[in-house]
This record gives sequence, C-alpha cells and structure tokens, in this order.
Amino acid sequence: MRVISYNLRKHRAARELEELVDRHGADVLCLQEVDTGDMPELIAGLRLAQATQRNRLGLAVYYRENTFRAIEVRSLALKKSLHDRVLKPAEERMLGVRLHDIDEGREFIVASFHAAPLTALNSLRRHQIRTALAALEQLGEGLPALMVGDYNYPVFKENLGQKVREQGYELSLSDSRTYTRYRFFRGHYDFATSVGFTIERVRTLPQGLSDHLPILVTAELSADAARGAA
Repeated sequence: MRVISYNLRKHRAARELEELVDRHGADVLCLQEVDTGDMPELIAGLRLAQATQRNRLGLAVYYRENTFRAIEVRSLALKKSLHDRVLKPAEERMLGVRLHDIDEGREFIVASFHAAPLTALNSLRRHQIRTALAALEQLGEGLPALMVGDYNYPVFKENLGQKVREQGYELSLSDSRTYTRYRFFRGHYDFATSVGFTIERVRTLPQGLSDHLPILVTAELSADAARGAA
C-alpha cells in the first residue's frame, strides 16, 4: 500500500494532487490544511472518504475505491493550543478511516493528523498524538493502524518515538527533511506512526507549492498481524 501525506499550505498545493497520485501510484491520500468546501469527490481514481467540517483549514482522506471499501470514519477534536483558541484554524486535528481490503478480506485504519503549530509546547503535541492514537484503537480495536501527517515536531523526536512505542506504535521518519520555509525551523515535520504494519520506506517527494514536502509511505500489513484479520 502506498500512502501520500501532504500539508497543502492553506490549500495552495491542491492543484498538484491529481498528478501526484498518478505519478506515485498512491492508494491512499491523507491531506492537511485543505479547503474542505473545495475538495472533489474523486482525485485520480481515489474516492473521498470524508473531510472535516468544523475547520477553517481541514483534513481529508481519499482511498482507491477499486481496492478498498470505507466502513467507518471518525474525526476528532484534540486539546487546543493558545493559537487554536485565538485564531481558530482547526477544531478537528485527526481524521481516521476504517478500510476493508476487497481482495484480502482484511481491515485496517488510516488517518490524517495535524498537530498544533510550533507556538505550542511539545508536551501539548505529545498529548494530541497520544489521544489520536487511542481514538484509532476505538475505531477498530486490534486492527492495524497507520497515522500520517504534519506532527510539527522537528526536535526531540527520540523522546517522541519512545512515547509512541509505549502505546505500542512505531514512529517512522522520512529519508530527508519535509519542511523548508524558515531557515531555523527546517527539518522533519511529517511522520508516520503505525502498528500492525511493516513500513518498507518513507520517502520525501519533491517540493511543490507548499512549504511542506509530501511524503510517500510504502507499507504492508505485517504477516503476523492477526489483529488485522477481518
């Protein structure tokens, strides 16, 4: 399964999505900072599962409809930063979709995630990540889960990785930095957290109109993931 995660920078990079999906053969597309009122039902053969509704800049998840069937969708509001309370850019910061693999007869969960901006503390972002991962477990108890997105966590990632492992998940970084806009804040912002998947590779794709570079996650359901059986 090939999953692309992309922060569109206030929807500016939306025009790139069709070519991006076609070029890299994406099966799932997880987006952040989208204008949810301007998202099509189909992008290069991928069907819109859902977009958040309470955000000025929201989340969206697309899936390949000839391969998967969407069973259930859940969006989640997370603990707010001061930035969120004052400017109100995002109410819902996680959007999870439970998918059924038509050929394999197995179920799993994919999610798009957007943590609070750098004006917030890392402790707040860790709280948001922990809450989001717990919500995915409720969406499908025991199912493999993959959450990708903009974690806004460029430093002290080792500590974050340890906290994620304590919840039974693994943190996977891309092969090169994913944010380049400001000199002192460049680094890895866009990650994948997973359980029940073997992550073969996380690759940073070429930069487009966004200040974030998209990432391509190549993942496979783990052979011993009995938790993924339908």
